[in-house]
Amino acid sequence: MSQARTIILGIETSCDETAAAIVARNGDGTGHVLSNIVRTQLDEHKAFGGVVPEIAARSHVQWLDHIVAQALDAADLGYKDIDGVAATAGPGLIGGVLVGLTTAKAIAKAIHKPLIAVNHLEGHALTARLTNNVPFPFLLLLVSGGHSQFVLVRDVGNYERWGTTIDDALGEAFDKVAKMLNLGFPGGPKVEEWAKKGDAKRFKFPRPLLKEKRLDFSFSGLKTAVRLAAEAAAPLSDKDVADICAGFQSAVVAVLQKRCGQALERFADELPGEPIRLVVAGGVAANQEIGDALHKVAGQYDAELIVPPMNLCTDNGAMIAWAGAERLVRGQVDKSNFAARPRWPLDSDDMGLGDAHG
Repeated sequence: MSQARTIILGIETSCDETAAAIVARNGDGTGHVLSNIVRTQLDEHKAFGGVVPEIAARSHVQWLDHIVAQALDAADLGYKDIDGVAATAGPGLIGGVLVGLTTAKAIAKAIHKPLIAVNHLEGHALTARLTNNVPFPFLLLLVSGGHSQFVLVRDVGNYERWGTTIDDALGEAFDKVAKMLNLGFPGGPKVEEWAKKGDAKRFKFPRPLLKEKRLDFSFSGLKTAVRLAAEAAAPLSDKDVADICAGFQSAVVAVLQKRCGQALERFADELPGEPIRLVVAGGVAANQEIGDALHKVAGQYDAELIVPPMNLCTDNGAMIAWAGAERLVRGQVDKSNFAARPRWPLDSDDMGLGDAHG
């Protein structure tokens, strides 16, 4: 296999997007997306106000073969052109992960090409290298429906988690607040839309863990405070809803700003002389007020802020294909008996062991 150009098929089915993509990695480490097909399941889950795991898994079974075929067609490639097959192997909803990983194993076996079992979080962590050719090391802030973490990314397979959520992820908190206020699903864009019309100072919501030095997050208490405020103000007028959303979002922004400042200080202390780079990934990065706050804090610490295009911040196959390419060129491939994992910390000891997996 030539190292000049590596072409990877990537499959992502960890939650409610059925996705496949073809990505090329050049010998100099740069890359580009040849195709990126994502089918969302929003309509299937909307009536339930959140993702139903069994419905998600069945939808992946129904659609994944079609999505893979579309990705190959859009890239104008066939299986003979693929150098490896990558798939999310965890963490995520185990039924969905099994669908994607099993499909990838079957394809890899059929075309006699390597399998790369990718940690979903590693896909997010490495996306900025695909889109912006970001060199190591850098600091990752991952804020999504399932994860809220600070991770020091030293190299492919070399990660240090500096902070995480001790309860709800930030995206999950947005969704739950939206559900309380009957705003619909997904909640993040709905809460943001209403917050623009509200008075953030009317409700004094807590800023969880704000005075602590650790880099962890907690959003459960904030969510409870929102519920109590909504119950006290019931029946809610449009103004009440807008003010609650604005107050909630303001509290979130205050926490993220403080935590990012602490994380950037730690980066400067532990890696003196290294340029400070903050990479933001995950769907919550689409929130404009959060984005503005992160730009501000990055400027205060003379840090470069990198936010990949939003279609590559949310779950997609291109990030999995790219992580697979980064691993494959380093000889890190996996056996066909690699087991799907509902939980898989990015900084676990078995990251980057290549053939030892499985």
